[in-house]
Amino acid sequence: MKRRDFIQLSTITGVGLSLSATSFLSSCTSGVKEFHSSEYRTLVFNLLKDWCDGMIKTQIIKPSDPKIHGLLDCPACETVHARIMDAVYPFFYMAKATGDKKYLEAGILAFEWGENVTRDDGAWTNDLDPNSWDGTTVFGAVSLAETLKYHGDLLDEGTQERWYKRLEQATEFVYNRFYKIDASNINYGATTIYALNLIGKLLDNPKYIARSKELVLQVKSHFTEPNALLFGEIQGKDKKKLSPKGLYGIDLGYNLEESLNNLVLYALEEKDEDLLQLLKKSLDTHLEFILPDGGIDNSFGNRMFKWTYWGSRTSDGMQPAFSFMANHNPALGTAAFKNTELLKQCTHNGLLHGGPHYVSHGIQPCVHHTFAHAKPLATLLDHWDSLPKINKSTPLPRAIANGERYFEELDVSLFGKGDWRGTISAYDSIYSPTKDVRQATGASLGILYHNKVGLLCTASTAIYKMLEAYNQQPQPGEDFALTPRIETYKDEVWYANLFDLEATFESKDEKDNLVYKAKVQLKNEAFEQVTETASNFNLNFTITPEKLEITATTKEDINRPTAFVLPIVSPTGEKVMQVSEQEVTIEKPEGSVKITSSSFIQIKDTPKKRLFNMVPGVEAVPLIMPFEDKNQVKITIKVI
Repeated sequence: MKRRDFIQLSTITGVGLSLSATSFLSSCTSGVKEFHSSEYRTLVFNLLKDWCDGMIKTQIIKPSDPKIHGLLDCPACETVHARIMDAVYPFFYMAKATGDKKYLEAGILAFEWGENVTRDDGAWTNDLDPNSWDGTTVFGAVSLAETLKYHGDLLDEGTQERWYKRLEQATEFVYNRFYKIDASNINYGATTIYALNLIGKLLDNPKYIARSKELVLQVKSHFTEPNALLFGEIQGKDKKKLSPKGLYGIDLGYNLEESLNNLVLYALEEKDEDLLQLLKKSLDTHLEFILPDGGIDNSFGNRMFKWTYWGSRTSDGMQPAFSFMANHNPALGTAAFKNTELLKQCTHNGLLHGGPHYVSHGIQPCVHHTFAHAKPLATLLDHWDSLPKINKSTPLPRAIANGERYFEELDVSLFGKGDWRGTISAYDSIYSPTKDVRQATGASLGILYHNKVGLLCTASTAIYKMLEAYNQQPQPGEDFALTPRIETYKDEVWYANLFDLEATFESKDEKDNLVYKAKVQLKNEAFEQVTETASNFNLNFTITPEKLEITATTKEDINRPTAFVLPIVSPTGEKVMQVSEQEVTIEKPEGSVKITSSSFIQIKDTPKKRLFNMVPGVEAVPLIMPFEDKNQVKITIKVI
C-alpha cells in the first residue's frame, strides 16, 4: 500500500494520548553527573536528541484516526515504514534524560501505532500487509524489552502490565520463528541470541534463556577461518552455501551494524569467555575495513544494495560492539567515535541521511535510517558506566596501513601506500541469484580513498534494484554504476568486468610500489561473455606514494566502442576543469585531484553536472576514457 494512500493526506490535529504516564521530572533534576569519555558521550547524547527531535517532527498526530496516529511520516518514501517499535526505546531514554514529556508521548504513540501491524501470533509485520516479512519482530522485541527494563517506571502500572504482555507475545513468536541460528539470515539468529537472553531474564522465563544458549553453540560455526568473519547473509535455506570460488555469503554492513552488536551484548552479560575470544578476533578483522574518516567499506558485501557510506540502511549501527569492546582494542573505540561523527555529518534537520551527498544532490532522507540507528545510541547511554574509556587517540588500522592485506574468505585485498587506501574485489558470493544486483567484483576497485582529500572512488551496485522495496529508497535520475570498470555495448546490452565472477588477480608489494595484476572478461548480467569484439582484458593497478595508475589492455581486436569508466566522487560545488583532452582536475577543500589518460577524457553530460547513486549515497563526476584505435588505456590519478 502506498504511504499517501494510507495517510489519505489527513489534516494533522493536536496531540492526544489515551495513556497516562507517571511523573518523571524528579529523575532528571537531581543534579548533573560526571561521565567518563565526556567528548564521545556528548557527541552520542546530542546526536540522539537531535534524531529524537527530528523523528517527532515527522510523527502524525491525529487521535481520531488510529491507523495513522503515531506513525512516522517518511519524507522520502511512498511507503509506510512499519518498524517504528525501534523508536520507542530512544524516545523513552530521552524522556528520562531530559524530563521533557514530549519524548514520552512520542514513544507511547509509536508503541500504540504498532497495533496496526500486530498479528495474532505476536508478530509485528514489516509492512501493513499481514502476510509481509515478520522477522523484524525480534528488533521490536529488543526495543520494547530495553524500554521496560530501563525506563518502564515512566509508565503507570496498568500500562506497564499491558506492555509486558505484548512483549511476551512477541517473544513467543521469536522463540518459535528462529528455532535455529540459520532459520533466516545470520543477523536474525545473532539478534535472537541477545533478545531471548535479555527477555528471558526480564520475564523470568528460563526456556528463552535456554534457547539463547543453544543458538550460541550454533553461531560459533558461522565464523570463517582464518579471519573470523561472520557469514550467513544469503537468500535461500542453505546459509552455508558456497560460491563457485568456495566463499561464504558475507556482508560487512550487517555484521558490523547488527550481528556483532548482539553477540557482544550477550557474551558480556553471560561472561561467555569462549565467545568473547572469538568475537575479539572477529572485531579486529572487521576493524580493518573501517576507513580513516569512519566510513564502513562494504563495497564488496553481498547485501551492499543497502550500503550507505556510514553503514547499512535499516540495521542498528556499529556503536555498541565497538564501544563495549574498546578495552580489548582501543582502536575499536576510535572507529566507533569516528563513525558517530560521520553519522552526525550526514544528519540534517534531525534526520539521518543515507549518504554524505544527499543534501548537495537534493535527496530527501528516509526516516527508517534514523529510528533504526537511534536505538543503539540509547543502549550506549544506558550502559555508559559499563563502557571502557573511549577516545580517538589510537589510530585506525586503515589510517596507518602500509602494504596489502588479503582476505582469502572474500578474495578481497585492502591496500595502503603513502596516503592511498583502497580495495580490490573479486568476491563472487551473490546474495540473490534471482535478483542479482552485483557488488564490487570482477577485480574492480571497490574503494579509493586518499588521506588528504577523502573518498575518491566507490563501488555501487552494478544495477540498482529494489530487492527490499520497503527498506530502500528509489534511485533518483539515471541509474549509473559508480564502480570503476571496463565496458562495452553490443545490441544495446551492457558488458563489463563488473559481471565477471571468475576474475582473478595477484599482487606484488614492494617498499614504494604495490602492483595488482588482474585477468577479467566483459560479461553481461546473465554472465554471458561478449563476442565479436575484445572480451579478455588485463587490468592492472599500480600504487605508489605519489600516484595511482590504472592500465587496461587487451590482445584482442576491439570492434565495438569500449571504454574505461572512472566515476570520481565529488559533491556538487567542487570545481571541475577539463584542462585538456587528456586531463581533468577536481578541486576539493584539502587539495586538487588530477586525472590524466592516454586516451581523451569525456565528462559524461548530466542534468546536475553530477550523477548520484543510492549506493553508497554519493555524487560523482563520470569520466569516460575510450580505447580509440589502441588496445590500451592508461590512467593516472594524483592529489596535488
